[in-house]
Amino acid sequence: MLFLMDFYFLLASHCSCLWFFLIFPLRTKNCLLFFLSLKTRSLLSVFEEDAGTLTEYTNQLLQAMQRVYGAQNEMCLATQQLSKQLLAYEKQHFALGKGDEEVISTLHYFSKVVDELNILHSELAKQLADTMVLPIIQFREKDLTEVSTLKDLFGLASNEHDVSMAKYSRLPKRKENEKLKAEVAKEVANARRKQHLSSLQYYCALNALQYRKRVAMMEPMLGYTRGQINFFKKGAEMFSKRMDSFLSSVSDMVQSIQGELDAEAEKMRISQQDLIAVHESVYTPDSDVSSPAINRNLIQKAGYLNLRNKTGLVTTTWERLYFFTQGGNLMCQPRGAVAGGLIQDLDNCSVMAVDCEDRRYCFQITTPTGKTGITLQAESKKEYEEWICAINNISRQIYLTDNPEAAAIKLNQTALQAVTPITSLGKKHEVQHPSQTVKNMENDKIIPSESAGIQDSTQLIAPGTPIQFDIVLPAMEFLDQNRGGRRANPFGESEHSSKDEEEDSLLQQMFVVRFLGSMAVQSDETCEVIYEAMRQVLAARAIHNIFRMTESHLMVTSKNLRLIDPQTQVTRASFELTTVTQFAAHQENRRLIGFVIHLSETLGEDSMSAYVFESNTEGEKICYAISLGKEIIEAQRDPEALAQLMKSVPLTSDGKFILLNDVSEEDGTMHEGGEESEA
Repeated sequence: MLFLMDFYFLLASHCSCLWFFLIFPLRTKNCLLFFLSLKTRSLLSVFEEDAGTLTEYTNQLLQAMQRVYGAQNEMCLATQQLSKQLLAYEKQHFALGKGDEEVISTLHYFSKVVDELNILHSELAKQLADTMVLPIIQFREKDLTEVSTLKDLFGLASNEHDVSMAKYSRLPKRKENEKLKAEVAKEVANARRKQHLSSLQYYCALNALQYRKRVAMMEPMLGYTRGQINFFKKGAEMFSKRMDSFLSSVSDMVQSIQGELDAEAEKMRISQQDLIAVHESVYTPDSDVSSPAINRNLIQKAGYLNLRNKTGLVTTTWERLYFFTQGGNLMCQPRGAVAGGLIQDLDNCSVMAVDCEDRRYCFQITTPTGKTGITLQAESKKEYEEWICAINNISRQIYLTDNPEAAAIKLNQTALQAVTPITSLGKKHEVQHPSQTVKNMENDKIIPSESAGIQDSTQLIAPGTPIQFDIVLPAMEFLDQNRGGRRANPFGESEHSSKDEEEDSLLQQMFVVRFLGSMAVQSDETCEVIYEAMRQVLAARAIHNIFRMTESHLMVTSKNLRLIDPQTQVTRASFELTTVTQFAAHQENRRLIGFVIHLSETLGEDSMSAYVFESNTEGEKICYAISLGKEIIEAQRDPEALAQLMKSVPLTSDGKFILLNDVSEEDGTMHEGGEESEA
């Protein structure tokens, strides 16, 4: 047996052993034996193709021998057909042809012998039945039928495993039943063990078939030739001692092959015992859920995932498929397919954890345009986090670098050194209304000016500053804590408590955003503080695997900024526009937007906080809306300046400013140029 690791080298060398691909994964810790990898599945299909070809050839050879046995009057024609069939072995194009050279040369010689005996042979039925027909029938009925039966048993075991895995995947995570979970996990383990045992027997039979087919091809001809010599008077005159030595060498070769088969069978028996003696945790899914060893530097990943498919307006199905990454693409290979197909382009995409149908370990891939892609479910926490990390690394196109592994390691190390945040604060930050003594904005420009020099990051944000990822309260929690709170409608149909205020606003602009994080800052003099806050927030999310984000509608008016829940229309948070001292979009990722809020505390101290969001539209559009709102505030102090501003910007019929293409594609209400976009 050749134990070579490279699959393609195995095919090139025509290796005839499948056993290595079964036992080698056992050398690796926490590796599931029975999950066939892409290479093993491909190699198994080659063995099955070879067995099918051998079955077809064996049937043809048996037909030829039965014709010799049953048609003594047509002996000449029968032996001619047999001679041709012996030569046809070389043209069968077996997928695994290594070691058949001796068989081919031997069959060639036998073909010549049959041609010489064609005129003289008058075969006896009994000896033909005992020495020629019987061995090939036994090979077909015993060996080939055994392989076919084991193949069916392996398929049934695989189907049972899939059923048990589907049942395990449907276990709820919210109301976990430990007893039910243990029963289902045990059922999965039993199914996997059954599948493992059936695969062991199936692989052993396929390996043994490669040896037995050599014996089965030569042994009948050996008996046939000896029978011809013994039962014909002229046999001794026609054949010399060289023929006797040839037959002796063929017998020795058959015995040698049989010895190799016995030795190989003993090795496989010992290996089976070692494989069966593994710990039960190898078969149990998610056995190390408390502290799994997660590799966050992956740039390629492969394994089984559950794919969510929509079957109707409200109905869905989940299909367990084999997924693997190839460059910047996510590929999927259905069962029985020869190769995988493209299912998702991962370049510049985003991935996040989602709650889906009360299933665990679900995550969703979103395209660069913000369109929802596919929803997948992993088997365990380790696979779940490694898939998310791998897709994140691939989306950054690390695989295009000269050394992708080193680039992924460096990227994660840089993120780890950037910040060590906490994911929640003991007390949620309360939105404060600005006092009357706020910072004078008269000397500020509409668009924040760039600083003459870049400040040190420690001067912008204090080291160790905690990052808050849950500053925006969920809608239901807000309603519970703030009964009777003000509601805002994104289409201008507000409650009576805010109707007059919105009608007085000259600017109303709505954007779909997702809150990423906020943190206290030490300076609001330059936009660099926003860029530094973005870097630390994104690095913290990557380090702590925080993928969940709260979606809101950001309302920009000429008086304030409001975060509105898209479902309940409850105002989650509100910031006076005069307290926004800095705002900017990310220089590379145009969908990132941040702003700094400067508040005056009651004790005379000032507090500054940076807020970071991801928008469905370009951040520059939000910056333009904020800038226009601040310009309106300044212009309202001078009626002439306000009139000049209203002349320079298009207005609606009711005197409000027009902004173009302000609503995201997700809302499905993209305004055309010239229409009023009003929140």
